[in-house]
Formats: sequence, structure tokens, C-alpha cells
Amino acid sequence: MSEVFISVDVETDGPIPGQNSMLSIGAAAFLEDRTMLGTFSMNLQTLVGAVADEDTATWWKTQPEAWNACRQDIQDPSDVMVKFNVWVREMCTPKTGDVLHKPVFVGYPAGFDFLFVYWYLVKFTGHSPFSFSALDIKTYAMAVMDCGYRDVNKKSMKRFAEPNLKHTHVAVDDAIEQGYLFLNLLKWRRESR
Repeated sequence: MSEVFISVDVETDGPIPGQNSMLSIGAAAFLEDRTMLGTFSMNLQTLVGAVADEDTATWWKTQPEAWNACRQDIQDPSDVMVKFNVWVREMCTPKTGDVLHKPVFVGYPAGFDFLFVYWYLVKFTGHSPFSFSALDIKTYAMAVMDCGYRDVNKKSMKRFAEPNLKHTHVAVDDAIEQGYLFLNLLKWRRESR
């Protein structure tokens, strides 16, 4: 069974799901050879009873373009997560051949993005196509670059970044950027063996 790397980025109004809301989810599906199979991007209504975190709200005021982007065409979280589940399944169903692809959640940091996505998937669809696991780009980079975890950041990984992609805090843009970053790390590791 081959793998499809689903690079996911979320924008939120606070640090934890349930108490805070996911505002936007963006994803890009890749094969290891850098083929991008497709993208997913939707904005979500805030959860009933959830409250925006004060520090996060202050940060959003410094990002007016990204804030505006994640508040356009907002949709019911249940509908969004059902559509996301369908999209992941479509990305893992090959157009030709009979080999089913297995989805691998990829995030930076995966501990944050996966927390929200997993919580929303289980709450609104009853399950996660990623099971209980996620691949963290920072952890992978630590192993590939043979350095300390705290030494891994965007600056130390600059040589693996795509020069024409920027981190915009628009979820789908960041998912694409991070997906290529991971694939470049993966390629470098495979070639250096």
C-alpha cells in the first residue's frame, strides 16, 4: 500500500479545540515524487459556546489579510469535516491501477494542527482517516538534519524550502508550503543514504 502525504494547516481562534474554534482548514495531497494530487480549503463557523482566546485575538489583529481570508464563505463545521473526509478518501483512491493509497497526516507543528483536525473529525464524523497518528515535520527534520529539536526552525530549514512559496497564514497556502518542505527533506534524506 503506497502513501499519500496530506499536508494540513489550520487557523484557529485559540490553542485548544472545543474551548476555541478552528477557523480555517487547508490541505494539499502529495505523492512522494512531488506530484500534488489536489488541495482542500474551507472556512468554518465558530463552535457554539466556544470563546476566542484573548492573546490569539490580539495576534489576529496583526494579520488583517489572513483574518479576512479565513472569515469569507464560512460554513458549518459538520459539513466541512464531512467534505474533508470525502476529499481525503478521493485523494487516496488512484485514478488508475488497483493499489489503494494510505493517507499520512503531515503538519508543522503536527501537535497543534492534528489536535484540532482529529478533534473536529471525531466530533463531527465519528472517525479520522488518519487513525491516531501524524507526521511532524519538525521532528522529521531533527532526525534528517541530525540536530537538536529546538535547533529546527524555518531558518535552519531554509535550504529545504521552496523559494517561491511564502507563509501567509492562509491555511491552504501554508499547507502547500509545508508539504513541499517535507518532500524536500524526504528527498534529501533518501538521496543522502
